[in-house]
Amino acid sequence: MLETTARVTPLHGQHAGLGAAFTDFGGWQMPLKYTSELAEHHAVRRAAGLFDLSHMGEVWVSGTQAGDFLDYALVGRLSALSVGRAKYSLLCAEDGGIIDDLISYRRAEDRYLLVPNAGNTSAVVAALHHRAAGFDVEVADATVDTALIAIQGPAALDVLAALVPAAQVEAVATLRYYAAIEATTAGLDVLLARTGYTGEDGFELYLPHGQAPALWQALLAAGVDRGLLPAGLASRDSLRLEAGMPLYGNELSRGVDPYAAGLGGMVALSSPGDFVGRAALEAAKAAHEAATEPGAGHAGRRVLVGLKGTGKRAARAHQHVMAAGATVGEVTSGAPSPTLGYPIALAYVDPAHSSVGTTLEVDVRGTAHPFEVVRPPFYTRSG
Repeated sequence: MLETTARVTPLHGQHAGLGAAFTDFGGWQMPLKYTSELAEHHAVRRAAGLFDLSHMGEVWVSGTQAGDFLDYALVGRLSALSVGRAKYSLLCAEDGGIIDDLISYRRAEDRYLLVPNAGNTSAVVAALHHRAAGFDVEVADATVDTALIAIQGPAALDVLAALVPAAQVEAVATLRYYAAIEATTAGLDVLLARTGYTGEDGFELYLPHGQAPALWQALLAAGVDRGLLPAGLASRDSLRLEAGMPLYGNELSRGVDPYAAGLGGMVALSSPGDFVGRAALEAAKAAHEAATEPGAGHAGRRVLVGLKGTGKRAARAHQHVMAAGATVGEVTSGAPSPTLGYPIALAYVDPAHSSVGTTLEVDVRGTAHPFEVVRPPFYTRSG
């Protein structure tokens, strides 16, 4: 057996006992799948899937100027977030490139929880410490002490309702999307958020590292008669792709600004305050608008689009997108869609070829296969 320096989550033994196949992801040994990634994908769409997300970072920002600090450190208005609510936001560099996309939870007037991606946690913590100079705030990395378990799918609420006290069932059932409450689940105190990365209804539960195995086992037991399956990173990736959600390292990177990625609406340029990268992002917005005007051509700036395959072959990351034999873009993520039954992909293409309905081709191992530009998400849950 090859030795690995990758970190493991507190649920590693649970995954091994379930026969998981592991992969290195962001420096962590994570379950790729248990038996069938296709079955796990369908379980989330039709019933529920249980995910170990304990590789994600957890960073607390607290202090009298926490809101003002996050307005400066991130590109969104976190000070306007109500206590109990959450917001998807971006941490950008001075040049406008994306350091990470993350979720911020406001837990009190002067206290926020930030959840960065696993592979970016150290970079996010370093940037926050650097940007905290002059603010009355404390930045504390709680990643090693915190576990995160997600339950996603139409049966997720039913599973949770079987494990929370009767007095809390209504609060959990009526919890708004992108909101969080303190709750008791299987006798354990958790931060329970109605958030997720699958396109389905679901919840993410934060709790101390050492309590994760007990919660995992309780959720599995409560879900066994409701169609719940443990699910790995393979199904999580196909689910998020169907939902049109970007993945850092694929659609997002230091070389991409929010406007190219279709996330320009998250940048608080209408706010009078300063924030890191503001000048660069103002220029990026102007360049994006100029490049995407009708008849402007590609102007050297590609934009993110969805691609729907009209043939059977799936596109994969880094394959070239073609128009009339010329390269006009590159695929960032692609796969057959288990839910929809046809290939889907995300790609950066020249603006001249980005209009919905445009017919393009992807070079799949030397053969051109037809795709049509569509507007993500590819899949939207009903109800």
